[in-house]
Amino acid sequence: MAATGRLSGLTAIVTAAGQGLGEAIAKTFAREGAGVAVVDINLPEAQRVGAEIEAAGGAALVLQADVTRSQEVAAMVKAVVDRWETVDILVNGAGGFDRLAPITDISEEEWDRVINLNLKTAFLCTKAVAGIMIEKKKGRIISIASGAGVGPNPYAPSYLPYGAGKAGLIGFTKLLARDIGVYGITANTISPGTTLTPRVRKVRDAASIEKIKAQNPMRCLVEPEDTAEAALFLASDAACHITGINMNVNAGNLIV
Repeated sequence: MAATGRLSGLTAIVTAAGQGLGEAIAKTFAREGAGVAVVDINLPEAQRVGAEIEAAGGAALVLQADVTRSQEVAAMVKAVVDRWETVDILVNGAGGFDRLAPITDISEEEWDRVINLNLKTAFLCTKAVAGIMIEKKKGRIISIASGAGVGPNPYAPSYLPYGAGKAGLIGFTKLLARDIGVYGITANTISPGTTLTPRVRKVRDAASIEKIKAQNPMRCLVEPEDTAEAALFLASDAACHITGINMNVNAGNLIV
């Protein structure tokens, strides 16, 4: 898609930007004129994305951070403010899971790890930028949830801690939207359906992917760029009065 400059002059933080949805969002925002902090726990992947953004003429700041840790989140935000003086957009992209398992095989440690990755990260990052956005009375907070947080996938096995974390993220965002709307800040979630990212290819086999595709109303799976375009809309002035929503981007595989 051709650039239109919809985010020109703005600064965005995108967490988990080293691959998949985060990478697509970071590149889309940079294409549209934003200075983008490419944040990931995997530094080489973040560096690759940052280099590709700059090679395309965009502005990137590559940062390594474990966003389940408040000290690293604070350092991340400070680095962005030191570079660009402000934060206009936050995309909470950190999340995911490593395997599918029934509740009887899930340990307390695994539960805590997955919930922290999918929910605590959004709390910490949002808290770290909220004061900046409140002071300027404008901001966009976009969190990547999942159809698993809306309801079980009717066509494939689900994973309890991940779905619970994403459901919590949707609820967190609705409450947040109510609290910060008075400051001109919007807060929304995007819930992709099964998307052809590296993580999905790791945890689902080809037969499972084809089954989901065949049973979706649109007979396809979404690509990372589809979610990136939805995030771009929510980050733009076109969505200035849209807040507290969960936007489903899923080719119809979960219609509610």
